[in-house]
Amino acid sequence: MAILGEIRNRPWLLMGIIAVAMLAFVVNPDSLEKLFGAKPGVYGKVNGDEITKEDYDDQLFMLQQQAQQQGQPTKGLEEQAWQLMVQSKLIKQQFDKMGLTLTEDMFWNQLQFDPMFAQNKENFDDKGNFKVQEIKSQVEQMKGTNIEVYNNWLKTRKSIEYRMMARQLFANVSTGITASKKEVEEIMKQRDQLADIDFVKVDYAAYAQKNPVKVTTKDLAEYIKAHPIMFKREASRNIGLVYFPAAPSASDDAAAQAEINKLFSVGSEMSGGKESFQNTTNDSMFIALNSDLPFNPQYFPANQLPAAIADKVATASIGTTFGPYKEQNFYVVSKLIDKKPSDSTLSRHILVSYKGNQAGENETRTKEQAKKLADSIGAVIKANPGKFAEFLKYSADPSSAAQGGSVGWTTPATPFVPEYLSFLANNGKGATGVVETQYGYHIINIEDKKAGTMAYKVANLVKTIKASDKTETEVYTKATKFIQQVQGKSFNDFANIAKKNNYNFSNPKEVGRFQGQLPGLGTDKDDEIIGWAFDKKRKKGDTDIFAVEGTGDRIVAYVNGIQDAGTADPEAVRDQVEPLVKNKLIAKQIVDKINAAKATSLDQVAKMFAATKQSAKVNMLNPQVNGAMEPRVAGAAFGVAKNKLSNPVEGMTGVYVVLKKSETINKQPGDIKQMVEAITGQNSQQFGQSFLKSLQDNADIKDYRIELYNQASQQ
Repeated sequence: MAILGEIRNRPWLLMGIIAVAMLAFVVNPDSLEKLFGAKPGVYGKVNGDEITKEDYDDQLFMLQQQAQQQGQPTKGLEEQAWQLMVQSKLIKQQFDKMGLTLTEDMFWNQLQFDPMFAQNKENFDDKGNFKVQEIKSQVEQMKGTNIEVYNNWLKTRKSIEYRMMARQLFANVSTGITASKKEVEEIMKQRDQLADIDFVKVDYAAYAQKNPVKVTTKDLAEYIKAHPIMFKREASRNIGLVYFPAAPSASDDAAAQAEINKLFSVGSEMSGGKESFQNTTNDSMFIALNSDLPFNPQYFPANQLPAAIADKVATASIGTTFGPYKEQNFYVVSKLIDKKPSDSTLSRHILVSYKGNQAGENETRTKEQAKKLADSIGAVIKANPGKFAEFLKYSADPSSAAQGGSVGWTTPATPFVPEYLSFLANNGKGATGVVETQYGYHIINIEDKKAGTMAYKVANLVKTIKASDKTETEVYTKATKFIQQVQGKSFNDFANIAKKNNYNFSNPKEVGRFQGQLPGLGTDKDDEIIGWAFDKKRKKGDTDIFAVEGTGDRIVAYVNGIQDAGTADPEAVRDQVEPLVKNKLIAKQIVDKINAAKATSLDQVAKMFAATKQSAKVNMLNPQVNGAMEPRVAGAAFGVAKNKLSNPVEGMTGVYVVLKKSETINKQPGDIKQMVEAITGQNSQQFGQSFLKSLQDNADIKDYRIELYNQASQQ
């Protein structure tokens, strides 16, 4: 229901209003039982605790609604939903282990601190008191009048409860995190100490230029083996992609320009060349018949109009045309239809629906009964606006009813139904009236008005610059030829042929099954390509070609690697690991050369590598060495005896040899008590951030989703 969704954001009830498609997989229960040894509809387990399809779908539904409210994409949220479900289970398990309980009274008492409620001033009265009884009443009202919205509230409540348990859990575990006086004294000492050093740095990058080092797959594997937690991975795929966009050619561009010029000044074919955009007397109808984008009757401020006309409309007269001009991949001719001040209006409404209209899904009253009821309510409110709240129980818009019927401040540009906006535009503060729309009868009361800037209604005749059939055929031919060239070839061949021909090549190396979009691609085929790559029949080296709906674009995909859940495949994380491993290999060469030379001075080390002797002051808590963060070098500076040469130190940016000249104290302000409090708070925060990760790293998590999706796709 457009108006129910568009009549302003409802901070919490809107969770039950927006219609978002949920996942619906038809899976054979018997085959699931056989596959997983689990009950049908179980997507996974966390330490034996089941994540059901219902739980997962509810969480995904919540994320999709939130994304839609914020104008964000609703696709690709499956992995986020899964992670939230896993974390919620871990929190609940730990919560129960600690003997903690979330009672009904505690839920309502703590509700005011949840972000969903705390960030909305309308949930608090003028004195700052939380309107808990009012919200309770609204929930009870939903339970009795709209069971669908009430069920969505229960889903919302479940998420809130998990957040409450998390806050209580973290508060309890972090209470024991403290800093002792002795610990703080040592930290303050390290903070104030400075070591004055001379050093020689053999830079990794400079050394590698003269002494190239190749990192093998074995080198990567050994590093990963030494850091198993860091490289623990879910199942992923390494996919090569070549994108063949059906970009309009110069002749396609010229064709679109010629077409809009004809419609603008010559005439449309439908009218036999008699009616053009210049001489038409019905702009909206002409656009409906001839434009690639529909007519928008809303008013917009100048800064929201196309850049080509934004600075011209203020001085233009009604009926003035602009263009044709190019806007992204469109040719546009604009005509100024009207201009007027964009007043802001604060209004409230009661929506009386009836059986058969867009808001009357569960209604039994007829249209005639609805009109009679709306007229009678309107007459009472017109005579006494103070009685408005008494009739909210009749409203078919529970989200606005929860806010006293308010739809907030609107302007002519607000995306409401035209009849509603027309009433606001043509009536003043205090006016009450009944307006009919496709959703029923609205009893509207205007609470306030503010004068605004000038707004403009513009008719835009638009023609898309799109690829012709000839261009699409050329793209298809090119993509088909490419896939024939690479079938059965190595991935290096796939990449090299693509690069040689200057094709749009990319290689996302760790694609998750439920991430929704492919980096560097972003088409409506992304999810299908990911599903194809994760099919259990898929093998390394498989290729396929995909057509992007409605565009003529083609994508050729190549499976370069199959990563099952576990330790990361070395080649899949080469980009991440190779610089680290390369530095370690270079460091070993440098250290071996220094040790073999038995260097006894910095000058000797500097001469060996054509490096420069440098000086710096180093601090343990802020271990910067001439701009580079080097904690090991700082440790060596305080660990070596005065006027003694350190052993070679494998740093972050190079190998260092250090000579300490002296130590000094640079006393900084701050007493012990202040530092204890600051460090305790810092430790507590760091512990809270690490606690959940630790629970997840050490949990027994079973994810059945990939198998389930594969099973569903084969039925």
